[in-house]
Amino acid sequence: MRSPAAPGAFSEPPKKSLGQNFLHERGVVDRIVLAVNPQPGDRLVEIGPGQGAMTFPLLKRHGALTAIEFDRDLLEPLTLQAAAHGELELIHANVLDVDFTALAGDAPIRLVGNLPYNLSSPILFHALDHAAVVTDMHFMLQKEVVERMASGPGSKVYGRLSVMLQAYCEVTMLFVVGPGAFRPPPKVDSAVVRLKPRPADTVGIDDPRRFSDIVRAAFGQRRKTLRNALSTLMDSDAITAAGIDPQLRAEQLAVVDFVRLANHPVTT
Repeated sequence: MRSPAAPGAFSEPPKKSLGQNFLHERGVVDRIVLAVNPQPGDRLVEIGPGQGAMTFPLLKRHGALTAIEFDRDLLEPLTLQAAAHGELELIHANVLDVDFTALAGDAPIRLVGNLPYNLSSPILFHALDHAAVVTDMHFMLQKEVVERMASGPGSKVYGRLSVMLQAYCEVTMLFVVGPGAFRPPPKVDSAVVRLKPRPADTVGIDDPRRFSDIVRAAFGQRRKTLRNALSTLMDSDAITAAGIDPQLRAEQLAVVDFVRLANHPVTT
């Protein structure tokens, strides 16, 4: 029989159903805090603080932090332990339901987090929807996902995620983290990535929804040429008029090529 935990102690084991792998290696935490480098006046928002491995060092460094946590069992110990480090505002919610734009208000926010691997792409796209109010993002993710995020044309892992993120953000893979830094250790390596949203007036995308549709269709069946993959969105002549060879495949196009395709006038 397990002894009752002391008030404020983290007594619950990681929950597989929530994709929890708690970071515990101090050296890795120190590197993340150094990469984030909080400055006076920053609004830090952590996604999934877990047992506070990054939360408490960031609080100690910066003094204040907002954290979004879905696991109700972690709320009380986070609140109690945070009191010794700084001012923690906890939001109990699914991060996909959080309106970052409303949360930011009149001041931009900086996102940080060790993201659950089973939700990493949805969270990235959700954050992208609010890029206008985000200064930067520092996330721990599965190494394979980070490689996809940062890859360029011609790479086997270059795809929709690469294009969508790089169109709106500068993506930089910072460093790799081994499984032993987590409890329980995952079966794969992880990596820390920095995303810095581009100024809105430099993105150059006329219609974000059409851009997303073009990219999704182009990579929907990677072996198809653009002529076939985009047939429901634009014909071969329109692709050519946009300055792109319709015989190319999606993985051969740079991000700017997708922007040109999406911005080409739609004829009816």
